[in-house]
Amino acid sequence: MGTVMGTGTTPDPALLRLVRGDSLDAKTRARLDEAVPPEFFGYPAGLTAREHQALTYARLRRAGLAAPPAPELLADPPALCALLERAAIADPALFHVMLLHYTLALGPILRFGAGQRGPAQARDDLETMASFGTLLMTEVGRSNSHLSPRTLARHDPGTGGFVLSTPDAEAAKFPTNSAHPQIPKTAAVYATLVHGGLERGVFVFVAPLRGPDGQVPEGVRIVPAPETGGLQVDYAAVHLDGLRLPHEAWLRDGAGIGDDGAFHDPAGDPAARLTRSMGIAPAVWRAVIAASAAITRASAAALLAHSTGRPTLGRLAPRRPLTDYRNQQEAILGALASAYALTAVAGHVKARRTSADAPTAPDGPAPPPGAGPSTAWAPWSAVDRDLALLKTAATLQAQETVSLCRVHSGAPGFAANDRLNGYRGLAHAYTNAGGDNELILFDTARAMADLDRYTPPHTADQPPGDGDLTSPPMWLHLAGGCERRLRRRLADRVAAGRRGGQDAFTAWNDNLALATRTATAHADRIVLEILAAAHTAHTGVLRQVLTLYALGWMERRAGILLNEGIIAPGTLDRVWELRRRVCDELAPHAAGLAAAFELPPEITAPARWVTET
Repeated sequence: MGTVMGTGTTPDPALLRLVRGDSLDAKTRARLDEAVPPEFFGYPAGLTAREHQALTYARLRRAGLAAPPAPELLADPPALCALLERAAIADPALFHVMLLHYTLALGPILRFGAGQRGPAQARDDLETMASFGTLLMTEVGRSNSHLSPRTLARHDPGTGGFVLSTPDAEAAKFPTNSAHPQIPKTAAVYATLVHGGLERGVFVFVAPLRGPDGQVPEGVRIVPAPETGGLQVDYAAVHLDGLRLPHEAWLRDGAGIGDDGAFHDPAGDPAARLTRSMGIAPAVWRAVIAASAAITRASAAALLAHSTGRPTLGRLAPRRPLTDYRNQQEAILGALASAYALTAVAGHVKARRTSADAPTAPDGPAPPPGAGPSTAWAPWSAVDRDLALLKTAATLQAQETVSLCRVHSGAPGFAANDRLNGYRGLAHAYTNAGGDNELILFDTARAMADLDRYTPPHTADQPPGDGDLTSPPMWLHLAGGCERRLRRRLADRVAAGRRGGQDAFTAWNDNLALATRTATAHADRIVLEILAAAHTAHTGVLRQVLTLYALGWMERRAGILLNEGIIAPGTLDRVWELRRRVCDELAPHAAGLAAAFELPPEITAPARWVTET
């Protein structure tokens, strides 16, 4: 590998098509790239935390004005994802505030306020970047707070508007990006609507948090959080104390209060209303999956650049290139394989639309239910089970791969610049943000056990063909067999607990570890089905790349595959042998694989402060 690292840098057209996607033309891609120019790929030295945050928002404003209009982006998932991918590669903090602005602040206005006399000024301010969007959803004092926010919105029949309040400190909204004292902010607030003495469900309200000069309106109190070394944004807790909003601030999504004071809601009941109010989630999950793929591509390319041409001084072979060592070869090629696998998954979800994506007609009937089952721990799977589940798989794979790239880059990966640390922080943050991964896994497993909108995969007792581990049918045989056995065992254990007198909480609480493994197995199968389809549709080097990913999956899941009797002792020896063979075949193509990512040179350039001394 070390002798060929500098050759073969012309990317395969098939690889370029996979990375670029099929729906964006060259003009649109160029416009999105220009919205996040090279100067966004770093910060000047010596900035204070607040100066750093102010520059991030200034860049968000520039990006938003240079990119296509927000409604066009939100209606075009591949275009929005492409913009957010580039932001994630340039600066994880920029990605985070951009995602909040488009999908979680503007998104609800466009989706839930369609056709109504909505908050026109707030929408205009967000679309023109005169104000930046933020989200007030989770509450600091209770877990699973999405299911039942204690922040209340009470209808005021005298004015027709609403009064929003957080009853105590534990109901404060956190985290929010609203601490910077001079940055205008507009919030999408998730609150439980109270009318006629009854809780009517969770709705979204549009509220000003900071005006053009940063002033805070009456009824809002913002408490800045301590500075963090994670995603460097202006975190704060927000308390609402009698915040008065006009009627049009209510994104009522077809619901209404008549002249006679009667409340009506096409959702039918508060549980269904919660699912509908969370209907903005698919745009978030697509973006997070796409960003996970993007930062994995960037990390793999950075590791390759760090390793290429680097001599070693080991006494077995002094001056031997680092890339001649198997551990480094497999780290580089494994990272490239993970990057292409996640890119294939991202391409799949960008093209996938569900009923949850469709805007609701005001005062019309409820849309058909989403792809998700009933839920117990969080609302996300009820919106779209598979998209939520793929978000968990993508963030976990990105975090593992970025961490591997950082470790295999040695001290420079940790200390020369903050790029790999930033990517790792982003992947880590979104294991909880955008829907907590564990809670999504728990709800997925519960649906699997109950056969709630779920059909177990059909797998034969005997492996297909000659048991070739490099064959996609074999990948799906292993994944499907493991999923079936875990699901059956989970269902049997929970049922036995209930028959033995356990309540639902205890029966499930005793099996959460098994539930996690079961849902993870389902996610694995979905990912491998996507990769098997890509393997069939392509020829050449991409097939080898996807095969390497599948072999890596077998090694990562060897313990559970052995435990469930899916593979026999000694199988790992075959996996390791095949991995060495595939790596030898891929090694001459490493530079070309990375070139197809079309990354800006800032990603793979050496640390500037080193070259300037």
